[in-house]
Amino acid sequence: MALTDLLAPAADLLPGVVELRRQLHLHPELGLDLPRTQAAVVDQLEALGLSVRTGDRLSSVVADIEGGRPGPTVLLRGDMDALPMPEDTGLDFASRVDGTMHACGHDAHTAMLVGAARLLVANKDQLPGRVRLMFQPGEEGPGGAPLMIREGVLDGVDAAFALHVAPNLWSGMVAWKAGPVMASADVLEIKVHGRGGHASTPHWAVDPVPVACEIVLALQQMVTRTVDVFDPAVLTIAQLEAGTTDNVIPESARLVGTLRAVSERTRHEVWERISQVADGIAAAHGCTADVEIAQGYPVTHNDPGFASFASGVATELLGAGKVVEMPAPVMGAEDFSYVLQNVPGAMLYLGVCPPEHENPFVAPACHSNRMVLHEDAMTTGVALHAAVATAYLERNAG
Repeated sequence: MALTDLLAPAADLLPGVVELRRQLHLHPELGLDLPRTQAAVVDQLEALGLSVRTGDRLSSVVADIEGGRPGPTVLLRGDMDALPMPEDTGLDFASRVDGTMHACGHDAHTAMLVGAARLLVANKDQLPGRVRLMFQPGEEGPGGAPLMIREGVLDGVDAAFALHVAPNLWSGMVAWKAGPVMASADVLEIKVHGRGGHASTPHWAVDPVPVACEIVLALQQMVTRTVDVFDPAVLTIAQLEAGTTDNVIPESARLVGTLRAVSERTRHEVWERISQVADGIAAAHGCTADVEIAQGYPVTHNDPGFASFASGVATELLGAGKVVEMPAPVMGAEDFSYVLQNVPGAMLYLGVCPPEHENPFVAPACHSNRMVLHEDAMTTGVALHAAVATAYLERNAG
């Protein structure tokens, strides 16, 4: 079967994919416990005759599509959770859950993967192997992927593939990159300890506030002066907390922020330098500093061979004009990184910018309260999931 033969049936499936996506968008759920979303996915898969497995520690869904003859196993992943934020899109199907919104496109990821399952089931007799469907909660922080891995989602899996929607890429385009494609994400907290006192007599106290401010500025300089621009890090202090009123010098000040990097080498080197900067500046002013770094998701690293293969499939499916190579990684983070630490695979980006935006770079991005997507692009997502799985099994059939 030619891969281009998947486009027309994917388009035929679009109304059902849109309906499911809007159903999920209306009722978003957070974290690891997504009972309503899980039930919707299970209903769809069981209607296809698939045997479904659900998680013990999270609302995950796993199902296998068995091909007509033995072969390798390729995994397709779609994440299902939303974000704790309000929605201001004005859509007819805007979220009905206060303070919760599908602002990162996971509703579309889930719906496209269900659509791909329909497409693959219709052609399963031609598949030389198995396609495993991974519907994952908890991508937005809790880390659902490691939990699913512990529960066996990667057992027997030879390769993995995922798509992420990109509201700032023209609709229907596909972007890819070999190697690091998304950054790591760690949370850092620095507590500066001084000695409190009256605001009128700072010389009798040890004021931690200007010390904390100096640390913020020095951290920015540390990054620009010590980190290779071609192996970058982004360090942002997003919170500075100190004091209780206007005439009291506080005992301590607290800084909280994030660190992102696209290599584990730079990531670990900057961890060390954060402590050096904080300790040194604090000591110079008679304070002490406690630094804690909570490790988040690691770098998402696309296997070069699989990324090249998947981009070739996309080119065969859509034409060369629809596929672009990314010049640099995205500095957001993804827990698909844990999957890619265990099996070769890749995450590609699917453009979903609504056509009314002449410049997609000014369209509301992921995690925006006004983020919307062009639903017609989900046809491409459905077809590409099915095409990558089909081509991988055929290429690696014994």
